[in-house]
Amino acid sequence: MKHLVLRSTFFILYLTFAASCQNIKEKPMSAQHPVAKKIPAKLEKHGDVRIDDYYWMNDRENQDVLDHLNAENEYYAKMTSHTKKFQEELFQEMKSRIKEDDSSVPYKYNGYWYITKYETGQEYPIYSRKKESLEADDELMFNCNELAKDHEYYNLRGISISPDNTMASFAVDTVSRRQYDIQIKKLATGEVYPDKIENTTGSSVWGNDGKTLFYAKKDPVTLRSDKIYRHELGTPSTDDELIFHEKDSTFNTFVYKTKSRKFIVIGSVSTLTSEYQILSADDPKGDFKIFSPRERGLEYSIAHYNGNFYVLTNKDGATNFKLMKTSDENTSSKDWEEFIPHREDVLLEDVDIFKDYYVLSERENGLNQLKISRWDKTDSYHLPFASETYVAGTSVNLDFNTKELRYYYNEMGAPYAIIDFNMEKKTQKVLKEQEVLGGKFDKTNYRTERLWATARDGVKVPISLVHHKNTSLDGTSPLLQYAYGSYGSTIDPYFSSIRLSLLDRGFVYAIAHVRGGEYLGRPWYEDGKLLQKKNTFTDFIDCSKFLIEKEYTSADHLYASGGSAGGLLMGAIVNMAPELYNGVVAAVPFVDVVTTMLDDSIPLTTGEYDEWGNPGDKEYYDYMKSYSPYDNVVAKDYPNIYVSTGLHDSQVQYWEPAKWVAKLREHKTDDNILFLDTNMDAGHGGASGRFESLKETAKEYAFILDLESKIP
Repeated sequence: MKHLVLRSTFFILYLTFAASCQNIKEKPMSAQHPVAKKIPAKLEKHGDVRIDDYYWMNDRENQDVLDHLNAENEYYAKMTSHTKKFQEELFQEMKSRIKEDDSSVPYKYNGYWYITKYETGQEYPIYSRKKESLEADDELMFNCNELAKDHEYYNLRGISISPDNTMASFAVDTVSRRQYDIQIKKLATGEVYPDKIENTTGSSVWGNDGKTLFYAKKDPVTLRSDKIYRHELGTPSTDDELIFHEKDSTFNTFVYKTKSRKFIVIGSVSTLTSEYQILSADDPKGDFKIFSPRERGLEYSIAHYNGNFYVLTNKDGATNFKLMKTSDENTSSKDWEEFIPHREDVLLEDVDIFKDYYVLSERENGLNQLKISRWDKTDSYHLPFASETYVAGTSVNLDFNTKELRYYYNEMGAPYAIIDFNMEKKTQKVLKEQEVLGGKFDKTNYRTERLWATARDGVKVPISLVHHKNTSLDGTSPLLQYAYGSYGSTIDPYFSSIRLSLLDRGFVYAIAHVRGGEYLGRPWYEDGKLLQKKNTFTDFIDCSKFLIEKEYTSADHLYASGGSAGGLLMGAIVNMAPELYNGVVAAVPFVDVVTTMLDDSIPLTTGEYDEWGNPGDKEYYDYMKSYSPYDNVVAKDYPNIYVSTGLHDSQVQYWEPAKWVAKLREHKTDDNILFLDTNMDAGHGGASGRFESLKETAKEYAFILDLESKIP
């Protein structure tokens, strides 16, 4: 009886899926794929010679390169012309679930309530504020819809309000290369100072005098943030004072103000090492002093409160981090005292400080936890979260003197909520719940669970999974498996209204929490980087095998997706286990690992040595070469693959995916689909605009759904 019910409900879902795919049933237009010319380049290191036939693509100004990318785009357009209408339907469907006339939950800072809102039919945010009361009149700061009119791409960020509330510094990128120009606006009159500070990270911070602005500049070639400048209001940026130059090419530098507003802080960080410098914000023209000198392998971050700094650090072998304390005056690591000890089974991720309370953001067995404690030690407790597939964390908490903790919460099958929790009364108020429009969404229709796959070395790898309650789990359903798995970045089981376009068509969606992230603590990251990097790839493959074995899907219906370093993961799995996947989506993929890591002129390369290793060392060179997707393309069958990139990408250069696709075309022995789709106007983050980026997701979903519709 159970099987009959499952099959009948699945049949209903299948009819829905079939009806929704009627626009992709047409036979795709036939076209000849581009064939890239071959110009052999000899690349030699450690006595090893690699011949790269497509090295010539490493020239953004070369017309032959642009012609080839355009030819690939034309091929993609012709071959997917039968899905164009369906792509538009998907886009409109995704867009229809999102509330267009929406606004953020206001937060208060220095006497003003700040609000970000969107208006119907508009792509970009509007930033405004209200003085003292939410009943006060709106004061418009920036309408990005107006500012973006003459640009294909527009990103305004880094709004920083002067201490007297009269001015705002802000930054704009119109190329999508993450090189921002900073300007200053008088909020009362709307006048923008004509002087621009070019090639910055986008962030800036005011001294307490309201006249001095600190910011970080990037190296124009490598795009590494390496210099901190001091700007005086009313003077040309050419006169700005260089106050710190980070000369170590493996470090990036940045500047910010502590929540207490007492200190300006310059940070220098690499993957494994941190160093900070501090200056009283009341003395912005003074000299910075080192907080604690950098020590290889010592990571720390600092928060200030009531005459003390609280230091989140891995000092003394605290792999999962601990919290230490030191006075304003004696900040060297030898003076730090333990405040919250290290725990083997709990990762300490952050601390939020208030007048009477502090809040620890923790992760235990992969799950977010918020622990609230009084400074006077009279009370300490965790907020209760019951699910195993949820995301929770502190939100905007800029006010010291409050008993309200603002946090967010969502489950994988239910929308997020922004909540104010009274830490004294232990009561809470939901300020906002994400609305899923369209009248069709009901969170009771979705089922979530956490599974544990056994990797080939015996390690248990968690998988967070969501599907419609009517989706059959007998091996016949399509499944999209996603992962990232690098830099200790954790992909939590978040809710996505966009994802409903798959779930409502009978898909299962799974996040594989592979090694290389920090889902199970810092050791989980350490076991998926450098000379352990292959664990990331084999974990993903072993999760795929587990999902097939447990009949959540089958190899005919399994799809994989990842972007950037997750795109490297996609490149590795199609080399290592192509037979497991019907289709793979690789967004802005980092696939030419060896060549990129050998070129220290490429943006961000030198700062990556602690993540991937320095191929100047033969041991790392050999290991990288053994998994680098581009170097391991061979003559064999590959799955259907959709690859996207951006011409102006500053993080993964466009030529990596372009070369990879060219080499795949040359060597693959199958007739499966292979697309390269290059956004000629955008960079690593894709299109700007609130809804425009949905068109890129619609392309990915249409690719997968088109493949699924062709399975007998």
